[in-house]
Order: sequence, then C-alpha cells, then structure tokens
Amino acid sequence: MPKTLLHRTLSPLLLWRLRHVNDRVYLILVSVLVGGLAGLAAVVLKTSVQKAQELLYSWVPEQDRVFALFLYPIIGIGLTVLFTRFVLNGTLSRGIGPIIYNIARQGSIVPRSKLYSQLVTAFLTVTFGGSAGLEAPISVTGSALGSNLGRILRVGRRERRLLVGCGAAAGVAAIFNSPIAGVLFAVEVILSELSAPFFIPLLISSATATVVSKSLYAGQPFVLITTTWPVQAIPFYIVLGLMAALLSVYMIRVYFLADKYFERQKGTFTKVALGGLALGVMVFVFPPLYGEGYNIVQLLLGGQPERLTDGSLFSVYRDENVWTILLVAAASMLLKVFATCITVGSGGNGGMFGSSLFAGALVGFITARLINLSGLYPISEVHFIVLGMAGTLAGVIHAPLTAIFLIAEITGGYALFVPLMVVCSSSYLITRYFEPYSVYTRKLVTRGVYMHADRDRSLLAQLDPMSMLNTDFVTVSPDSTLGELVMVFRHATRNLFPVVDAGGRLVGIVALDTVRDALFDDEHYTTTRVRDLMTPPPAVVNPDDTMLDILRCMEQLNAWALPVVSNGRYVGFVLKSAILASYRRQLLKETE
Repeated sequence: MPKTLLHRTLSPLLLWRLRHVNDRVYLILVSVLVGGLAGLAAVVLKTSVQKAQELLYSWVPEQDRVFALFLYPIIGIGLTVLFTRFVLNGTLSRGIGPIIYNIARQGSIVPRSKLYSQLVTAFLTVTFGGSAGLEAPISVTGSALGSNLGRILRVGRRERRLLVGCGAAAGVAAIFNSPIAGVLFAVEVILSELSAPFFIPLLISSATATVVSKSLYAGQPFVLITTTWPVQAIPFYIVLGLMAALLSVYMIRVYFLADKYFERQKGTFTKVALGGLALGVMVFVFPPLYGEGYNIVQLLLGGQPERLTDGSLFSVYRDENVWTILLVAAASMLLKVFATCITVGSGGNGGMFGSSLFAGALVGFITARLINLSGLYPISEVHFIVLGMAGTLAGVIHAPLTAIFLIAEITGGYALFVPLMVVCSSSYLITRYFEPYSVYTRKLVTRGVYMHADRDRSLLAQLDPMSMLNTDFVTVSPDSTLGELVMVFRHATRNLFPVVDAGGRLVGIVALDTVRDALFDDEHYTTTRVRDLMTPPPAVVNPDDTMLDILRCMEQLNAWALPVVSNGRYVGFVLKSAILASYRRQLLKETE
C-alpha cells in the first residue's frame, strides 16, 4: 500500500485516538503491537532456519556430510550477497551498531528495508552454516518494526525512540523466551537512558513477544536444573571471570581487526569465494564452528563433551587422550570469532551475540575441566559452562545485567544468581579496563557517536560542526597595509579577521582588540603590513573533529571562535555561542 494511501486510511483512526485515547495508553497499545510482530518475526526466522537445516542434512548421506558442511557456507554467503546486490541495491548494514546510530543521529528513524532485509539475509547465511548468531538480525528487525510503526501511527520523537527499544527487547525476549533479559538488553545496549514510566511499555512489549514465542515455538534453548552452589567455589568463579574477560577482549579486538581488513578488500565475489573457502576449511577441521553452535552448548550441558569431535579428524583419538577434547574445545573457542568475522566480512549476515555464548560455554568447560584435573576442588562443569556463557556475553556486549538474567532465564539456573553476579561483574570490569567500548559501540565511537556516554557528550555528539560554519568574517591579505585594514574595520560587523593568502590558506588572524593602538598611528598606515600585526590562531578546527573536542578546546583556550580549515584552505569560523544555542535546541528536542 503506498505511503500516502496508508496515511489517508489511518487518518480517521488517528483523529479518533487523539480525542478518546490518552498518550500513555496509546503508547502501551503500540508497544503490544510491536512486541507481537517482533515475536512473530523471531519465531518465523528461528523455525525456518531450524527446518531448513534439517532438510539440508537429510539430503546428504551421513558419510558425505562432512564435505557438505565444507560447501554449504560458501553457498549461503553467495546467496546473501546476491540478495543484497539485486534486491537491496548493495546496501546491508549489519549488527546493532547501525540501530544505535539511527537513534543517536537520525531521530530513531530506521530504514524500512530493515523490516525484511535482516530476516532474509540471516536466514540464508545461518541456514547454510554461516558461523554467526540470529540475535542481532532479529533485534534489528524488531527495532525497525518499532521505528516504522511509530512513524505510521504518529507518535512523538521520544516515544519513537522508546519503540525502537521495545522492538529490540521483544526480539531478544522471543528468541530466548526471556522477557527480563530482553528489557535489560534494550536498556543497557540500545537506549542510553530511560525514565521510570517508560519501563512499562518495554516490559509489556517484551512480555508480549515471549507469549507469542512460547505459543508458537518449543521451549527454551537450554535447560539446567540446579538448586545450590558451593561457597568454597567462589575463588574459582573469580578465576572464571578473569578467563571470560580475557576471551572477551580477544573477541572484541579480533572482530575489529577483521572488520578493518575486510573493508580494505575489493571485489565482492572474490571476498565471497575466499571467505567461503576459508570458513569451509575451518568447519571441515572443527565441525563445532558450523552454524550458531547452540547444539554444541546443549551437548556440553548434557555431559557429552566428547562429542565435540564428532565428524572431525580428531574423532579417532577422543577415547585415548583426555587432552584431545580440550584441544578441540580450545581451538573451537578461539576460532569462533574468526569464523563469525569471515561469515560477516565476506558478505553474510549475523551477529556476535550467539558467538559469545558459544565461546563462553567452551571457556567455562575448559576452565572447569582443568580445575578438576588438577585435583584442587571438584567443580561442576555444567555450572561453569553457563557461568562462562554469561561472563563472556557481559564482556563482549558490555551488558552484565542482560547476561545475568538471560542465562538465569534460558537455563532455569536462578539458584546461580550469586555466582552469575561474581563472574559477570568481574568479567565486565576487567574487559572495560582494556576495552572501554563494546563490540557494538567501538566502531561508532571512532565516528564520534557517543551513545552511552554522559548526557552532555551524547547530545554534543549529535551536532554537526560544519552545519554551524559561519562565513561572514571578512578576510584580509597578509600584504594589505594598515591603512587598508582600517578601512576594512570601518565597514565590518566582526572584530576578528582571518588573514588568508592568495592560495586560500589561513596564515593568521587579526583581532581588533590587539591592534587598537596601531590604528591611531597615521604615520605607519602605508608602511605597516597585516603580516606584521597578525597572530597565529589559538587552534584550528578540521571538518572531521567532534563537537565535544571543539568545545573542550575552546574552554581550555578561553576562545569564543575558532577558524575551520579544510584541506589546508580557510572555510569559516565556528562560534561557541552557536554551539551552545544548538545544544539547547537539541536538549529541548530530546525532552519534547
């Protein structure tokens, strides 16, 4: 239905709403709609991937399955790239980062293409064994639903931002059947701040999505029944927190090094071929890297770690040497981030959420097995597996509360709340020391987008310095005489004058206050040149400088205006008064 026709159809309903339904009730009703649609999208994606993978498995005889696993990923990535090129015009922004950018810089307006693009590309990628998770695509789809429904149903800017968070919360809640974790994910990762009354729509949207998911999709992904934990194990939980933190730092750094590498590579189908081949080789040697990897986590929770070697070159050694299992587990853990980076970098779609849970389960298993082999203290490997999942997720996405409640909800391990707190808090604090920004926000920070910093920094990050460029300052030549400068002073409205040479380069500035005494020296009107009177500017602004840096520089130098230079040429001035006025307008807009 065309946009104008849709608005014309909804106009009578919206007018009736304005007369009979107050804004708070209306927002709750829209949040229910967002939650229901996001939950349905999550169920459709998860179920379709599961059924399609079963179909792909059944097509291939068991003795040839290892070779199929080698070829499937390149097929999935290739199909994703073809869909992106011919349906999405070559544009597919991946992950949670672009949603955070939409909130910070684009008024919480998420492109309509994300309503379907993430679902289709994630289905093609993960169904064929792409080593990435479905959580990010589902959260992005939910955010797109919230944003676009908010626009269609005419909610305010602030409410639209909340609906983006409702969609993301509903996506996580539906895929894991974990409503509390969904809400906390939206608060910690998507929304930088939230007032207490706005928690209600988030809770309702997340709960609605969970109801839809539980009605249409079978149960929780993992099951753990436990009633207690040993106090004597606290030191070992701290050790696990340290291991999870080191793994988190490793995953974040590898992810961004790989992202930079793939950005430099040219040739779309060359990346597909080489990336798919590399991923196929990794899966051939280490089959646990195939797909999301949740089946491996279930094996570990079921007390079957020896099945890590199923279908691999190491299967013949698993009964002879206990270290073979640990070797395969450690290699799969360290290579998972590479497999995810290759999947996404070569054209596929998926996220680091599921990969963090997979790697965390392995670090928990390895740590527990090593402690048990040492004879220091008998450790429950199942406990350490779920604690490792939570600790690694808390470090990678910088969301400890999300990790605690997610693992408690999806495993039923509420009795492990204290160990979860110990592991997640230690992992998060250590990771934050080495990596201040999460896997979702680090790239945004390099672009000057501070979504989750303090309020002032967040608002300043939304301002564009070049939009405040003031060009009404009269330029003078360094060769002009004092007499010519006096004539300029008489007709100017500013008391600051940039000195620009014939090539357009800024060579200095002349301030009226600093040359006031020279103005009355008539004898030197023809002999004194501007170059004799000018002074170097206190600082120079570049177009790519952030507003926060510019304002901090002005404060330190006690300057009310700074010149802007682009590619060596003078283009204008940025005024502190203009920055503060724009900041005030942005603050009012955010609180409407």
